[in-house]
Amino acid sequence: MTFDTLGLSEPLLRAVSEKGYDTPSPIQAKAIPAVLDGHDLMASAQTGTGKTAGFTLPLLHLLADKPAANSNRTLALVVTPTRELAAQIHESVLDYGKHLNMRSTVVFGGVKINPQMMKLRRGVEILVATPGRLLDLHKQNAISFNDVEVLVLDEADRMLDMGFIHDIKRIISLMPKKRQNLLFSATFSDEIRHLARGLLNNPVEIDVAPQNTTATKVEQKIHPVDKGRKAALLSHLIRNEGWHQALVFSRTKHGANKLVKLLERDDIHAAAIHGNKSQAQRTKALAEFKKGKVQILVATDIAARGIDIDQLPQVVNFDLPNVPEDYVHRIGRTARAGSSGHAVSLVSADEIKQLSDIERLIKNKIPREEVEGFEPDHALPESRSGHRPARNAQPRRSSPSNRNGQGRNQRSAENKPAGNGGQRRRSSQQRASNGNGNGNSNARSANSNNQRSNNGGNSEPRPQKARSGNLIEPERVIQSGNR
Repeated sequence: MTFDTLGLSEPLLRAVSEKGYDTPSPIQAKAIPAVLDGHDLMASAQTGTGKTAGFTLPLLHLLADKPAANSNRTLALVVTPTRELAAQIHESVLDYGKHLNMRSTVVFGGVKINPQMMKLRRGVEILVATPGRLLDLHKQNAISFNDVEVLVLDEADRMLDMGFIHDIKRIISLMPKKRQNLLFSATFSDEIRHLARGLLNNPVEIDVAPQNTTATKVEQKIHPVDKGRKAALLSHLIRNEGWHQALVFSRTKHGANKLVKLLERDDIHAAAIHGNKSQAQRTKALAEFKKGKVQILVATDIAARGIDIDQLPQVVNFDLPNVPEDYVHRIGRTARAGSSGHAVSLVSADEIKQLSDIERLIKNKIPREEVEGFEPDHALPESRSGHRPARNAQPRRSSPSNRNGQGRNQRSAENKPAGNGGQRRRSSQQRASNGNGNGNSNARSANSNNQRSNNGGNSEPRPQKARSGNLIEPERVIQSGNR
């Protein structure tokens, strides 16, 4: 199958060809005809499989012959969670629509609102927006939704994760009842399906990959290492493996800044990108990383879905994410559009819970490989994912504690999640009085270990009601030419 067979207009086919594409990806091959036929759509695909072109191309085709949008109006609205992703989508609109007489713009927070209001005053056929700034513009009468014919919700699962559900419902309530709705997402949770039931009308459902699976062309690997030696190991791998460009994920903003300083001491040019950075700093760091001027870009999960870099060879999890789905989106920054890539995770013993959750989610064991000279003093335990590698059968040794039942009770206490500390202490004290006196100290040790495992560091909190706050966005508003 080629793009010529999908029913797209000649100007769009010419733009696609100029970008070097001739064969549509699976999500594009299924989504484009459905959108052109006027169906509502509920589409799921792995990150990096071409979802954006899957809706921008048919959207441009449908609007090409429509009358121009009126002042402060738009014909198609694309809503997405982050500024960086909004800019990326609008760049696609400009790239694919460059041979069409089409007006478009992108709006988001973190920059002055007046230039955006001026652009909307003339009307645009396609508007790409983040939820918070979009509602701000609506409150100031800079945009009306009365003429919207197509609504696109991109990365819908991320918008729900970031607390945008009320904003999304508010935006939907302001639109005409009769419209075409396209819902795109990397994954479909029960919450997403609940949202879809109230939004979509007899949708075509497309799922080109099992939920929460990782791209097949991403080679995944774990390097067990003590927590205090992660930075040294990362520096070692960058030099010894010859990584000229790598995206490194840190769990916290402070951790990202600290890691950049440590890498700079080793003469490795690095930059950080996260919510506390100014708009200019974020834009400059990402631009220099794309150009190769910055070798290592350290980011928090807030940037995971907004960074799109062609041929990115390496993704590194310096810290494992607390939310296992974020692992899928992190490593989805590499191996995009059919290319191959590598994902390395530096995992310490206190991250065993996160590792277990990730391997349970992706239904696969990630290979482990210790690096010579960085073997951990605290061994990384076997994950409790339910997908254990085969082991040689060995008879279990009997011990006095096993024979009298004391060992079973202690192991049971160790496997309980941290939380009911008082109940665990009372239980251990009771066992100590009935047994050999070691239960109390062992239970306290297990409780301490479990608390450390479940904590995993100070996480960067998710915004519960993000409007136009600290999200990854570019510095400028990208605008196309006028009609």
